[in-house]
Amino acid sequence: MKRTVFVQPLSWVTLSILTVIGISSPLVLAAPVKVSRYSPQQSAQKQPQKLAQFSETNQPERSQLLQQAQALYEQENWTGAEENLRKFTKKFPKDAFGHFQLGNVLVRQGKSEAAISSYQEAIRLQSQYALAYNAIGAVYASQNRWEEAITEYQKALEINPDYGDALANLGEALWQTNKRDEAKASLEKALNIFKAQSRNQRVYQVERMLQQMKSSDDPGVS
Repeated sequence: MKRTVFVQPLSWVTLSILTVIGISSPLVLAAPVKVSRYSPQQSAQKQPQKLAQFSETNQPERSQLLQQAQALYEQENWTGAEENLRKFTKKFPKDAFGHFQLGNVLVRQGKSEAAISSYQEAIRLQSQYALAYNAIGAVYASQNRWEEAITEYQKALEINPDYGDALANLGEALWQTNKRDEAKASLEKALNIFKAQSRNQRVYQVERMLQQMKSSDDPGVS
């Protein structure tokens, strides 16, 4: 009987570059959030990372607080960034982006349940927040709660069927639950999207994942 082969999760890489969906201002997150039990060092993770880029038309106070949070994040001052973002969410309680960013900082500190709560608050405020659904799924994946992760990834994909990072994460979760054909289909779709977007690091990562899957399906594996 062929043994189950658990491949290296993609969750730790697919949250590193995320595009905000479903909010009015053009916000981009590029946060190297590692939520998996694996922590391999990749050259891509050594590149400068930004917590947020935001529109100049935002309120000055809002922009200032986000800039402060970004600076603290880049310094890996997670406690300071959390404190700043809690001030932000208290000042702007209906700002979904602030709650989402707070969730990311909480993840970096290993505060998984608090992070999920922050992501859920972002979704409550902005129901089409695909990024937050994907982030919740990745936290569940880090806890081996694969079925729950699948549910969250699917919610993200209902909002944006071409969300490459959610497709890649979904492929991992499906593989971990032995849904191999579905896993490969999801990863192959993600691969095509990443190629079209010229996201070469993602292309490499997903191709490597697919190769691991192919190797584990080799009849010689006992």
